[in-house]
Amino acid sequence: MAFFGSKKSRTALAASLRDSSKLSSRLRELLSNRGTLSRLSVCLLTILILMVAVESWKAPFRYRLGMFSEHGIVANSTFKVSNPIETDRQRTQKESEVPYYFKQQPELIEKLPGLLQEDLVRIANAKSLDELNADTRAELGLTPSRRLEQFVDQFPEEPEQTFAELKSLVSSPDSKDTQKIKDLIDDFTELISPLLIYGIVNENDLTQNQIRAGDNIDIVHENADNPNKGATVTPVTTFDIRLPDQLSASGVIGRPLNDNTFKRLAPLKAVLSHWIHFQAPTTLVYDSERTLKERKQARNQVEEIFDTFQRGTILVEPGQLIDDNQLALLRAEYEAREKAVPTYERVIRVTIIFLMLVVLAVLNGYHLLRNKKAVARTVSRLSIYLSVIILTIFLARLLSYDPWRAEVLPLVVTVMVFAIVYDQMMAILTALSLSLVICLSTGAALGHFVVLMSVSAVAVTSLGNVSSRSTLIKLGFGMGLTYFLVYWGINLINSQELSNGFFDQQIVWESLQGAGWCLAAGYLVAGSLPFIESLFGVVTDISLLEMSNVSHPLLQELVRRAPGTYNHSISVATIGEAAADKIGANGLLVRVAAYYHDIGKMLKPQYFIENMAQGSGSLHDNLAPAMSTLIIIGHVKDGVDLARQHNLPQPIIDFIEQHHGTTLVEYFFREAEKQADLSPDHKTDAEESSFRYPGPKPQTREAGVMMLSDAVESASRTLSDPTPKRIKSLVHSLVMKRLLDGQFNECSLTLSEINVVEESLVKSLIGIYHGRIKYPEERSA
Repeated sequence: MAFFGSKKSRTALAASLRDSSKLSSRLRELLSNRGTLSRLSVCLLTILILMVAVESWKAPFRYRLGMFSEHGIVANSTFKVSNPIETDRQRTQKESEVPYYFKQQPELIEKLPGLLQEDLVRIANAKSLDELNADTRAELGLTPSRRLEQFVDQFPEEPEQTFAELKSLVSSPDSKDTQKIKDLIDDFTELISPLLIYGIVNENDLTQNQIRAGDNIDIVHENADNPNKGATVTPVTTFDIRLPDQLSASGVIGRPLNDNTFKRLAPLKAVLSHWIHFQAPTTLVYDSERTLKERKQARNQVEEIFDTFQRGTILVEPGQLIDDNQLALLRAEYEAREKAVPTYERVIRVTIIFLMLVVLAVLNGYHLLRNKKAVARTVSRLSIYLSVIILTIFLARLLSYDPWRAEVLPLVVTVMVFAIVYDQMMAILTALSLSLVICLSTGAALGHFVVLMSVSAVAVTSLGNVSSRSTLIKLGFGMGLTYFLVYWGINLINSQELSNGFFDQQIVWESLQGAGWCLAAGYLVAGSLPFIESLFGVVTDISLLEMSNVSHPLLQELVRRAPGTYNHSISVATIGEAAADKIGANGLLVRVAAYYHDIGKMLKPQYFIENMAQGSGSLHDNLAPAMSTLIIIGHVKDGVDLARQHNLPQPIIDFIEQHHGTTLVEYFFREAEKQADLSPDHKTDAEESSFRYPGPKPQTREAGVMMLSDAVESASRTLSDPTPKRIKSLVHSLVMKRLLDGQFNECSLTLSEINVVEESLVKSLIGIYHGRIKYPEERSA
């Protein structure tokens, strides 16, 4: 009550409420601005994407291949690990139990009795061996030269004797040949009936499919009479389906012949075996599709086998380096623990990471708003900046795992690019934020953060300007050396026994690997520099040096069409570069921009005094001041159009637009005032706003220096007697006029820097217009 009762307290409370009201009002004003909402939306979207990129819902996996475990690592929970070797063994075993499938074609076997009957009828009708055709003799083994090797010992030496025995078996004096042959064929049909079930395989099918004796084989019999009934399957072995085995003494055909089951066929054993070898077709067709399908199905039926590790199991022994197998165990334990994390803990983790990213975003955003307003207030530029941040973190996390271990590569590339594109302060602040996010999201130790920041610091401090591509390559070597020394040194001092750490092969290899990625970053940035300049709309000293070549088509055209303007541009470049260097600005940029700042004049060169021939009249004498002003001002727009046609970089185009700012075309404005005074009805012709350049005003220190250099160089040519005192007075008046006109309000030129620029311009112009001694005249003889 005492607090609210005192007058002083009520006053303080009222002031606080007013401040809060102002803050709320300001916040509502910002949020009501559509551009502000767009930029805030882009930033929020970036944070959300980064949360996905760093997998904010999961704890980082901090183990890496070759990492030293001083005290060992034990399992904090029970988990299972896939055993691929045992799983594959059991799946292979299950797969091998699946039989090979063959389709049977029994109709080919059913044709054999008819073919044999034809040959036996030929023998019965033949009176001698010579009356039989060659094919029949070969099939029955009656041609010694074509007789199969395995049956040579079963035939008499003379084929006539075999023929006589055959003829006696198939014919008789009572001419009942038909019945004998019929009886033989009936017995033969019964003899080969097992082949309808087993079939006959082609030896090549067994060889090509690596089917060995003892392998399971299934014969598939399609039900031709009733397809809906389905096929029947007969399990067999290779012995059952190979013709030589079938004809052997224990085979399905050879056994009945040997045990006199068919007495009428016993005398024909050798001939029938030989004939079957010649005539029997391959009836089994390998069904590869079904075999592979069944084997794949059998393999997939075997579930993956896991090894169980109980909590407290030692995963890595103390004093060991983590190898591939141990890393796989650690990864499996990590995944198992992640699955057990409750949802509320994940929500808390995501919230904390979101707040951390917001803090980093605020820090970086504050720097952008204070020092890089063009980036912070332009959605397109801000989007490019944030996109590079997202890509860097995504690639760094992806490359941080084995076998790459290359998170330093995208980091230093981004830092180098930002140092080139923006400035060193912004690059080092970005490096700090990126290194923090990368280390926290990958579980890296503090020492690794020091390594990343050390390399980033080397990159930033060495990139004040890029005068050649070799600078970037040399920087790559410097960053590599820094990475090697800092990484090796940190691991060395973390070891209790320094003697072991000096020549630790793992540490040396990791140091060299990181150094190699740093060197690769230097080459990568050097090679992609033109793309970087185009993407971010900047120019490096390399591009500026290339553009400063007088053989550039625009400069050549300027020399040809407006030589006076060209000489003026060269003079502006000379004095502007010296002035920019005096205040620590980019003198090379000023010099190159000065070459191109007046290229728009080449389209109407005769309207500009520096291109008029001495003694000739001015074309402006016949024009109204307003029209002359439009022509004069138009050279800025024409210059911008020409620059874009010739693909000049945006910073040079900015100089063309800004080198006159919003200054007044004073000569024609005064002429318009005179005419307005003489003709009161036309006072509108003398409105000052109609005689000013459209701008914008200079946005950079370099553009401000260019404005002053251009103004004083042009004005100095009007001095009939350019003494140092007159030059100094002229320069000072021009500088003050533009200063009081507010032309430097939008650039960062300070009053002290403007004073330094003024002194440099005076000194340069005095040097240009310095006096010379008069040489004595030659006496006449």
